[in-house]
Amino acid sequence: MLKLLQSEIGRLRVVGMMEGISLLALIFFAMPLKYMFQRPEAVRIIGSIHGALFLIFIFLTMIVALQHNWVHRKTTWKVLLSSFIPFGTFYIDRTILSKMM
Repeated sequence: MLKLLQSEIGRLRVVGMMEGISLLALIFFAMPLKYMFQRPEAVRIIGSIHGALFLIFIFLTMIVALQHNWVHRKTTWKVLLSSFIPFGTFYIDRTILSKMM
């Protein structure tokens, strides 16, 4: 894990994984609490965390794209789009980002 945090792409991969995991927590933990047990607090907390991780992922993607001279049509847009597709960050990590390290 520490090796991943030493590079820009590694940090992007970690944030992407955290963003994907936070979405899983939101869907399978917080949403059932809200709608089955009338406990909306979990959605507020986990949703805020997920939103912050989403914004950090977008920001880091742009930084990495500029630093590594990514071809915008080929790489940058795919990585950015992955954050809008549920669980897309897991797919992009496996198909693009892990091969860049």
